[in-house]
Amino acid sequence: MGTELRMCSLDPLTGFTRSGSCEGHEADFGCHAVCAQVTEEFLRFSREAGNDLSTPRPEYEFPGLKPGDRWCVCAARWEEARQAGKAPPLVLESTHESALEHVKLEHLRKHALDVAG
Repeated sequence: MGTELRMCSLDPLTGFTRSGSCEGHEADFGCHAVCAQVTEEFLRFSREAGNDLSTPRPEYEFPGLKPGDRWCVCAARWEEARQAGKAPPLVLESTHESALEHVKLEHLRKHALDVAG
């Protein structure tokens, strides 16, 4: 959005570098740039696509997600979910601009939560 990137989540602690932010990182080939507020439907979709986001994986500092958690998700997976009608809402101000390599801004805006105020 051309502004400073806002924090996505500190609990659970998210981000490729576990900073709480969905900032870009040269080693992040999955482009975990979309700050999504995950839903049961999205968690099921992701699990069925081979990426179980519900099961804790402490060896990767991954707590396992539950509906309502905010998490930096892979932009391409979010787009797959959108095309399947299962995209979770997102926090636009916490979504890194690198997501635009995989998702159109109009689609991000359409699914954005109103977090003003």
